[in-house]
Amino acid sequence: MRNRRGFALAAAVLSSALVVSGCARDTGAPATGGGGATAGSGTQCQRNAPPAASGAAASTAAAAPNSDASGLKVGIAYDIGGRGDQSFNDAAAAGLERAISQLGLVKENTRELSASPNESEDAAATRLRQLVSDGFNPIIAVGFKYATATQTVAAENPQVKFAIVDDNTVQLPNVTPLVFAEEQGSFLVGAAAALKTTACKIGFVGGVETPLIQKFEAGYEAGAKAVAPNIQIDAKYLTPAGDFTGFNDPAKATEVARGELDGGADIVYHASGASGKGVFEAVTAANTPQAPKWAIGVDSDQAKTATPPTNERILTSMLKRVDVAVFDYINASAAGDVSTLPKVFDLSVDGVGYATTGDHLTDIASQLDAYKAAIVGGSITVPSTP
Repeated sequence: MRNRRGFALAAAVLSSALVVSGCARDTGAPATGGGGATAGSGTQCQRNAPPAASGAAASTAAAAPNSDASGLKVGIAYDIGGRGDQSFNDAAAAGLERAISQLGLVKENTRELSASPNESEDAAATRLRQLVSDGFNPIIAVGFKYATATQTVAAENPQVKFAIVDDNTVQLPNVTPLVFAEEQGSFLVGAAAALKTTACKIGFVGGVETPLIQKFEAGYEAGAKAVAPNIQIDAKYLTPAGDFTGFNDPAKATEVARGELDGGADIVYHASGASGKGVFEAVTAANTPQAPKWAIGVDSDQAKTATPPTNERILTSMLKRVDVAVFDYINASAAGDVSTLPKVFDLSVDGVGYATTGDHLTDIASQLDAYKAAIVGGSITVPSTP
């Protein structure tokens, strides 16, 4: 049994069972005594008031002026799923497209390659070496799976600049980490879920049980319990650490999400890359006018990219601004100074946040703003491990 840390996390892990995902958790405990609402019973959660206004504003760093990137040759190595995953990789692609549009980067001077599920470290390194040999500089590796390959290839080519998304373990002068406070954005969508649920039970589907994806789970649980301490959270992963097929298996995601919905959850948040399409399909199939069901997307504003009618059941998406980080890195590279980039893309620089497409959160926006201000101001510290 693991201790649950963070803001208002008082519940213990109730069970751990082997399911399709290989790992499942149900956190939270029913309220007892005094006629309180029972979590998961369909009655309303016991909800806390939002933090009091403290005067702490969510500051946004001033944008750097646009540089001339017409002389760069930019290579991108995508994670599993590649461009078209409607999530993580597409966010990186959007940053590249913005650089082409706003910085003068020549499209013909870009190259995009993608990873395959469960490929070897040698394959990842070969992909990076191919970009180096073809004269691309800088090179952006999208995803922590490139950590070992980036360490190797960047050390071999100190004259080439690299960036790696979601990893800060490569300590080389020609490598820039682009990392995010995923737990902070997930806290806000967890709070939104707790404010919107009518079942007092919500779900989480993670792609692969790694420390990175556990940050999404941890923040989501902390945000939900900050709002509703008696809420239940059913958390499952599609594959264990080391098996990256969990990021590209919509069929398995459909089955796991369906199990959470059948178990009483009415809102399911996914952090599973291209597998999230399966979560959206499960939620759409389970939705009824009498018992509405909602999904929460991740990384990109997925209500804008999911196909009808699944897009109509996306409550919000946790925005992880990989697009901003990629654009800012290309801009800084063109200017010749990447030291100006944030150490972490967090709420204070709008590196994470939540989407408002569909206007489903309008009635709770002021409460979410209060939680955001409390995080930025330091009165709430969001845990990064569940």
